[in-house]
Amino acid sequence: MVVSLQNVTYAFEKHSPPVILKLNMEIKQGEFVSIIGRSGTGKSTIFKLMTGLLTPDEGSIVIDDRQVAPGDVGFMPQKDLLLPWRTILENVMIAAEIQKNVLLTKEEAIVWIERVGLKDYVQAYPKELSGGMRQRAAFLRALLTGKDVLLLDEPFGALDAFTKKEMQSWLLSMWEQLKKTVLFITHDLEEAILLSDRILILHQDKSVEEIIVDLPRPRANEMSYSEAGIALRRKLERKISSEMD
Repeated sequence: MVVSLQNVTYAFEKHSPPVILKLNMEIKQGEFVSIIGRSGTGKSTIFKLMTGLLTPDEGSIVIDDRQVAPGDVGFMPQKDLLLPWRTILENVMIAAEIQKNVLLTKEEAIVWIERVGLKDYVQAYPKELSGGMRQRAAFLRALLTGKDVLLLDEPFGALDAFTKKEMQSWLLSMWEQLKKTVLFITHDLEEAILLSDRILILHQDKSVEEIIVDLPRPRANEMSYSEAGIALRRKLERKISSEMD
């Protein structure tokens, strides 16, 4: 499976400058690719285009040579968006309720909830969970859409540093088990280095630059502080700081 964006252009208004201009991007099956860049370079807009919330003015977005359609990818925004009046079980069952092709029983959902470390919170409401636990539930909800491609838009941005590191390790373990294709937006350079196979830098001139993360897997948080990890961070900082806000 390959996800491909081909010459994608998008502007919010007809005569306004494009946010995305002739963007070309390809992600292979099972890859973990992070997207970074300064504010206004179109990171979240790319995700909205890929989910079908927005339609490109030009170009195409395809998965295995088929034009992407709403519901083709799983999406997890920065805010967990769990429905407060539904239990965690009821939240993760949403996809099965609204999509006929998602075959998921309550028993199967409970097994998954236990698998992500929320065994004691199956019947709990979101307000009873910590930030990290809510993000696990939100990730599980996206995962149980059955989609092979997951878009994660700064899912750990609102968490404290300690919880963020825990969630990064947890996400890596889940990704290594499930082999999903992941696109991940972040402003945290250490996070991008730790998680990714490749990092795509969106520049203000609308160009895209690729950085290969040549660190061995499985990854551990300590790798961010290795000689290779520090060198990668400095390289990314130079490329981003060279651009004026």
